[in-house]
Amino acid sequence: MRTLAVIPARLAAVRLPRKPLRLLAGTPLVVRVWSRVAEMDVADRVVVATESEEVAAVVRAAGAECALTSPSHQSGTDRVAEVAARQEYAGYDLIMNVQGDEPFIGIDAVRGAIAQVAGGAFQLGTAAVPATAAVLADPSIVKVVIDDTGRALYFSRAPIPWLRDAADEPMRGGLIRQHLGLYTYTRSALAAWVARPPHPLELVERLEQLRALAAGETIGVAVVSEIPPAGGIDTEDDLRRAEGILTLHGGRR
Repeated sequence: MRTLAVIPARLAAVRLPRKPLRLLAGTPLVVRVWSRVAEMDVADRVVVATESEEVAAVVRAAGAECALTSPSHQSGTDRVAEVAARQEYAGYDLIMNVQGDEPFIGIDAVRGAIAQVAGGAFQLGTAAVPATAAVLADPSIVKVVIDDTGRALYFSRAPIPWLRDAADEPMRGGLIRQHLGLYTYTRSALAAWVARPPHPLELVERLEQLRALAAGETIGVAVVSEIPPAGGIDTEDDLRRAEGILTLHGGRR
């Protein structure tokens, strides 16, 4: 199945102004994400999707393909869907969304998210890593609970699964999963996702994947062992932490 990877990159970010163009070890963040995905060689085509001519000029100068999209999109998924619907991208069976602030996303996570959908078991795919109880109190880290078939039961910023009795802490420890910032969709699942209005669960948690889950879409979760050294970059602190990680690795990760 032919796979199109789309990296949404919105210049008008609120928490970290001009986020796609912020330098990370001397390279714009969005260029780092594009380079990482392109080097994995898991997609037949990799495209950056942005509303900004400035972002487009920077990524094209770095050698990336870029698609200019509407400035009115409310989410990265909407931006990805606009690109996927264009005639020049009609020949791709699977659409992968790698968020433009995930410079450390791992190849196992990307391959795993694709495999969830390519095998026909699920309409959408994503990935997660085992985590410790330390992540549960952090609302910036999204947690996911998974059933025995690998299907996502729920995503939340809250501590899930909840620990009712302290004696069960060892058992809960094996159930904690940290969600990673990527998705793979069939064309029909992506089109259905963006055609629906935001769901109350999505609005309450500020997690757009709950729109698909609430509508009955199945989301397969690949649990991988490769824990990224840092998650998505949303704040100045995140950027400084990522800078430190790259400095330790000589500018590469």
